[in-house]
Amino acid sequence: MALSDALLIHEKDTVATALRNLAFGERIIVKGFGKEYELEVLEPIPVFHKIALVETEEGDLVYKYGEVIGKATSRILPGAYAHIHNIMTLRG
Repeated sequence: MALSDALLIHEKDTVATALRNLAFGERIIVKGFGKEYELEVLEPIPVFHKIALVETEEGDLVYKYGEVIGKATSRILPGAYAHIHNIMTLRG
């Protein structure tokens, strides 16, 4: 369990960026901005893709870089893969 498995970019973020391929069932810790998230990876997450830090309900806004990057199209649990299958972009 390394401290650099995923990167929290901004204190408002609800997702972090995987810094390596994350395997189903492994436990990781994501730290930053005085926060610490201990997560069980719920599905394989490719390097540089997003892992959910908090539970997000359908319709909730998703934050990365401290900015809204989209809206959840379904419930997203902490440790889940956050991507186009469960987030609709609000850009363009």
